[in-house]
Amino acid sequence: MKWQGHERSDNVEDRRRGGGRIPGLPVGGRGIGVGTIAIALVAGWIFGINPLTVLGILGGGPMPTTEITQGPAEAPPADDAQAQFVSVVLRSTEQAWGEIFRAGQARYEAPRLVLFRGATPTACGSGDSAMGPFYCPGDSKVYIDLEFFDTLHRRLGAPGDFAQAYVVAHEVGHHVQNLLGLSAKVQQARQRVGEAEGNALSVKLELQADCFAGLWAHHSQQAKGWLEQGDLEEALNAAAQIGDDTLQRKSRGTVVPESFTHGTSAQRMQWFKRGYEGGRIADCDTFR
Repeated sequence: MKWQGHERSDNVEDRRRGGGRIPGLPVGGRGIGVGTIAIALVAGWIFGINPLTVLGILGGGPMPTTEITQGPAEAPPADDAQAQFVSVVLRSTEQAWGEIFRAGQARYEAPRLVLFRGATPTACGSGDSAMGPFYCPGDSKVYIDLEFFDTLHRRLGAPGDFAQAYVVAHEVGHHVQNLLGLSAKVQQARQRVGEAEGNALSVKLELQADCFAGLWAHHSQQAKGWLEQGDLEEALNAAAQIGDDTLQRKSRGTVVPESFTHGTSAQRMQWFKRGYEGGRIADCDTFR
């Protein structure tokens, strides 16, 4: 992926040097992420912590949130290659979704991307590295501990810069769902059904975010021509490695389909590819 030299986003907030650990008051809500429950299933294996700690936050009930008061956002250092990479990817999502929204006579409101280490307060409660990257609709921010990219490569078997870009684009896809009101509708619907039906709705939401990531890849490639041989395969492999069936098989040796919340490896690959090949929001209707 030829990302060097491309424009970077100003919407990156760096909390890795001590900013962001700010006490707040619990007020309610929950977050959505590419790691979430699927990553929690292998959190003990990867991070050496109790997965129930993460699952308690990410269950069907409300997640405690935090009211945060803090100073101006700190930008990442210019010599931090990983931070500059996610800044470039974030900027490309801003450009792609800005064009898509303008074509629909709407204005795109870009999210902020927060870099942190270990844990950080969010409007959806305390964010933890073990959750993997996640999006908080309460403050319209994407949160990522860049150590996850090493986990993606070494533990989950998904190396490559475009695999990392897919992860960022997936979380931005959740932001788009939030702007379109889809996240709220799914959350409301989940409260009216049982656990299995609620999980099925979550799968549809996650697969749509995968499709939106493919949609971003389609438009960014048209605008920049920055993909190299093997890049698409990196993204598809990442989608496969974080499928619910693959993660469950690795962590427990068995697969429990009714507990899926993100979709199978095949589904995640299929919907990313669908978004990339079609390039239209209409191609990403996972709810029909």
